[in-house]
Amino acid sequence: MKVLRIRPGEPLPAGLAGAILCRDVRVGGDPWAKGRRLTADDLARLAAGPVSRRGVWAGSGRDPAELTLLLPDAADLHEDEAASRIAAAISGPGLIAGDPAESRVDLRARHDGVVRVRPGALARLARLDGISAFTILDGRAVAAGSLVAAVKTGPHLVPAALVERACRIGALGGPLVDLLPYRPIPLAAAVREHLAPAARDRFAAGLAARAAGLGARLAGIADLPDDPAGAAAVLGELVRGPARGGVILVAGAASTDPADPVLLALDRLGARVVSHGVPAHPGSMLLLARLRGTAIIALPTCGAYSRATAADLLLPWLAAGAPPTRATVARLAHGGILDRDQRHRFPPYARALPDPGEEPGEG
Repeated sequence: MKVLRIRPGEPLPAGLAGAILCRDVRVGGDPWAKGRRLTADDLARLAAGPVSRRGVWAGSGRDPAELTLLLPDAADLHEDEAASRIAAAISGPGLIAGDPAESRVDLRARHDGVVRVRPGALARLARLDGISAFTILDGRAVAAGSLVAAVKTGPHLVPAALVERACRIGALGGPLVDLLPYRPIPLAAAVREHLAPAARDRFAAGLAARAAGLGARLAGIADLPDDPAGAAAVLGELVRGPARGGVILVAGAASTDPADPVLLALDRLGARVVSHGVPAHPGSMLLLARLRGTAIIALPTCGAYSRATAADLLLPWLAAGAPPTRATVARLAHGGILDRDQRHRFPPYARALPDPGEEPGEG
């Protein structure tokens, strides 16, 4: 790269086509943005003038008539090309890259789903001078078209070797940022508590909102008996039938009581309890179990399902194909304090539910 100072309105040296403009200027009344690649016509207009620019004042010691141009060599990439290459390298198939604008390329959601970010790789990329990539939070549930990430370069010309290094960091081990699509899984519920008609309606409405928001298939609501044998029979029928391979929400289970009928029913069925509690609150006493490929999520009260809780951080991951494992649960810890300032952590359907807040016995 070479640096050249010119005086618009005067004859310009030959061989400047492809040079990069370093300042915002107005040429003959038209605004030109910094970073512009100058064509032969552009150079002719600069030589003809008039040209004006902001930010230069009398007494600054600088000639307001002079402009700086950058002359690239074979080892340089224009900022827009550099940003586009890096964006393509760091993003997965769930994202769509926009056109570069002033050295920035936005990555937007191709479909509804859950954002997956590799923070370690993102931090390594951020250590490269002149290259920036930034994302929304890992695990965020977004709608199609949402802004998920962006790439921006600082200098107008970026060394090609630096871009190649950034691309290797972004692609190593899989995409640095991606969006997992929801699958049309069945979503069912089992209610242990005796509910008044109004409360049951609220519970059903919350279940329907979750199914619609996650692209899931609503598989019905079943009443759960208070005895372990009866509860096992109902849950077993759901797992073998309408909820097979999906998610069952159980209301009214006490995850800390070994004699709770729901826990005893899961034991009878041979289910494996994955997690007693999750690292998020409210909803921290959520219980996650797995039975023959079906995830079972239990919360202590039915009222919790009419509000936004930790279950609404876990459900999008499961709907997007993440397995019901401790590793999936552990992803909830970062950003798991779900106060009113954290409503953006929830999927769009949950943001319409009442604010998170602790209720007696919810944990």
